[in-house]
Amino acid sequence: MNEMNFELARHNMVEQQIRTWTVLDFQVLDAMEHFPRENYVPDQYRRMAYADIAIPLDHEQEMMHPKLEAHLLQVAAVKPTDKILEIGTGSGSVTALLAGLGKHVDSVDIFPDFQKTAKTKLDSHGLSNVTMIEGDASKGWGEKDQYDVIVITGSMPELPQQFVDALAVGGRLFAVIGEAQTMEAISISRTHGNCWEEKSLFETELPVMINASKPAEFIF
Repeated sequence: MNEMNFELARHNMVEQQIRTWTVLDFQVLDAMEHFPRENYVPDQYRRMAYADIAIPLDHEQEMMHPKLEAHLLQVAAVKPTDKILEIGTGSGSVTALLAGLGKHVDSVDIFPDFQKTAKTKLDSHGLSNVTMIEGDASKGWGEKDQYDVIVITGSMPELPQQFVDALAVGGRLFAVIGEAQTMEAISISRTHGNCWEEKSLFETELPVMINASKPAEFIF
């Protein structure tokens, strides 16, 4: 498939997948229209970069559907001054999109090979505003920094409070919460002080974050 074909596939993805899934934010549509997603998928799936599928990655992980990436960006409403925390580097696709829209991205992943590969791709596209952090964020991210945007690219049975606490006032968080067949995407915004607003967005499904804790079971 040549470059012109990729451009056409990208345009069709935006028009047929993303717009029709209630993603109408111009900034997001423009980012997805110009983002070379084919450079971030594993080589064997390069021709499927713009298909409406979740592309497999190593370690039993996967890339989100393009329309889910776009919805994530719409919820995040990234501004050029935003400091962003991404939990789950994966292929680096979402990392690159966030870096292209915001000021700086701290990207955390438990798998160093994901981060090494993603860093190479980000560097090749001139995206130097990303710090790779190897770590296990399954229990939350207890660093002292606060972020304008937090995105979690793997599902969790429940959201650790540490992520919510890491939001700056006015900050936005995207996560997928629940267990198999009962997962939903949610957004949380910190309105002021210790006040947060949570919204249920839509049902979806993502691989569970490594080491994520399950809610305590109620015993009758």
